[in-house]
Amino acid sequence: MDTRQVTRAGNSWWLTYLGAGIAVIAGYYVAVHLNAPALLRVILYCLASASAAVAVFVGCLVNLPARRSRLPWLILGASQVVYATADICFYVAHDIQNDTDYPAIADPLYLGHYPLVVVGLILLIRLRTPGRDLASLLDAATIAVAAAMLSWLYLIAPQARADEPLLVKLASVGYPVMDIAMFAVALRLILGPGRRPGSFMLLGANLFLIFAADTIYVMQQLAGTYYAGNFLDAIWLAGNLALGAAALHPTVGRITERASADDMRLTPVRLAVLAAAALIAPVALVIQFSLGMFRDIPVIAAACAVLFMLTIGRLAGLVAEQRRLAITDVLTGLHTRRFFSAQLPIEITRARRAGTNLAVLIVDVDHFKSINDKHGHPAGDQVLIEVARRLRESVRANDFLARYGGEEFAIVVPGANPQELGAIGERLRTEVGTSPIAVNPDLLIDVTVSVGTAGYPRHGSTPAELITTADRALYAAKFQGRDRVVVGDTLTEDIVVAAVDSAVGSANDLLAYLHRAADEVDSWLSEVEHGRAVGRWSALIASAMSLDDATVRRTELAGRLCDMGKVMIPQSVWRKAGALSKTERQLVDQHARFGCDMARLVPGLADVAEIIHQHHERLDGRGYPLGLSGDTIRLEARIVAVCDSWAAMLADRPYHAALTQAEAAAELQHGKGSQFDPIVVDHLLELHREGLLGGLRKLAQPARAVPLQARS
Repeated sequence: MDTRQVTRAGNSWWLTYLGAGIAVIAGYYVAVHLNAPALLRVILYCLASASAAVAVFVGCLVNLPARRSRLPWLILGASQVVYATADICFYVAHDIQNDTDYPAIADPLYLGHYPLVVVGLILLIRLRTPGRDLASLLDAATIAVAAAMLSWLYLIAPQARADEPLLVKLASVGYPVMDIAMFAVALRLILGPGRRPGSFMLLGANLFLIFAADTIYVMQQLAGTYYAGNFLDAIWLAGNLALGAAALHPTVGRITERASADDMRLTPVRLAVLAAAALIAPVALVIQFSLGMFRDIPVIAAACAVLFMLTIGRLAGLVAEQRRLAITDVLTGLHTRRFFSAQLPIEITRARRAGTNLAVLIVDVDHFKSINDKHGHPAGDQVLIEVARRLRESVRANDFLARYGGEEFAIVVPGANPQELGAIGERLRTEVGTSPIAVNPDLLIDVTVSVGTAGYPRHGSTPAELITTADRALYAAKFQGRDRVVVGDTLTEDIVVAAVDSAVGSANDLLAYLHRAADEVDSWLSEVEHGRAVGRWSALIASAMSLDDATVRRTELAGRLCDMGKVMIPQSVWRKAGALSKTERQLVDQHARFGCDMARLVPGLADVAEIIHQHHERLDGRGYPLGLSGDTIRLEARIVAVCDSWAAMLADRPYHAALTQAEAAAELQHGKGSQFDPIVVDHLLELHREGLLGGLRKLAQPARAVPLQARS
């Protein structure tokens, strides 16, 4: 018989076994009802019990080829052998020999099977559980403590206080004690993470049925109502059949599959069960007190204390887990950008106090979009996971590594000297690009990264300065061809002029290139134009103010390019719907300076560059980045500022919805004299009333300005 035939047969073996077992149990009860010969009753009962052990070993042979996953089931099978042997001893002595002595030889065997069950379950838990999974352990302990207290009150204590011989007491107390031990471990298995296939459910049924039957048995023993052949036998035998069927079930191998670390959540049902378990002890304390039964008060009080400590521990674990999730990237397991932004100022402060250096590196996966486009986003995710792993292996224990956003990673290296920046970046680049990344057995992807670096205090003394420098260095690395490391602030005229000589060829080509960059930035934020409209409206206002032709052209070009410096800042910042962090706000405030630097590289655009630099200044001096006020702000910049705000207010953007024209006009009126030049506002609103401005036009898909874009 080949493997496929065995698999197909295994799919039905467990059902066949259950059906045959149920028939045997029914035959047993028919024999009991008809008072059939004792030997027949014993054979039928023990056949059902022993068959479970045989089924477990057959299931191990057929369904569990791996030794690692087979061991727990072999131990559970051994426990069933001991249990079936105890059944044979008990029913032969009780039904055939009429020996009703208690305890008898069967009792040590019954008690001896529990430790084997516990060991088998612990091995299953270890195979399934990622890490320690303290949450499931605390949950299981909470319920087990409540159950143990109830067992003490109603099973163990009454047995221990009964006027019986010592051996009788030991045997009677032994059953509930062993049951609680098995129950606690079973809870840990059931409440832990991992898949719950059909085999798992059958195993859970086995544990529940055995525990329930044992508990009822002890209660019947206390009441003197137990007799062989009552309904308890059906519960015990059903539990045995469930164990055998679990081993024969085709999904038994999935029980030992390691769970994901985030498989388990605190569901409402789980929370309700835990709350009920925690309340059992206080309720029992009130009941005992109201009945005037004070003997067990210390035990209940101890249970209350333990439950309280377990609850506190669970809450502390929840707080720690929520903090971990808040600062951990789900895909890569690295710290998040949010945590990086909070940690960097701390590291800078430490370096300042100690008088040491610090390195900040930003690593970007080259051509990542093409990986997603060609192989799909799941393949892209696998690439990011592997890049994160390789970066993690190449940094020191005290270095700080985070996923900065998308395909970017950021690293803080305390104590790194300026001379080491290039070597550190080169180590990271080499570690990632040494070998292809295996997305699956049939797909290998060659991946490279570009690295930008900055050092404290050489390139800045604040988080914003270091991040900006490292980010611009990353831009330079991509500008020069990717798969390389650039140290410090490399967006100098020499580098860009060299790029112009090799790729653009003339100042006119570079200017056209800046236009494409401005359009691309606009496409990040909205589906309608921005820079084109600002340039057009700025020229109209400059003409209406009777400025000379050169000034009109200068104002129009500055408006057209006013936002192109945003290309130096991650798209995720501009597309963020919520409030910006302090570091993000500082970075945003630099985009006017970035645009200025870019414009200065084109011969003859020094004045345009300065207008771009000033277009976010305010008349009251509360603008940025220079803090200029009044007439110290160039007139052209004041014109661009009004047109820029008018266009921004009329467009839907990730961080705000579009205003109506009436609402936008009211905002300009409100800002006259404080934020905006009143004369410029009046001219714009007059042109608007005359219908000369026009609306925002649909933005055509821009040609990609790849070298100037800092993300790809």
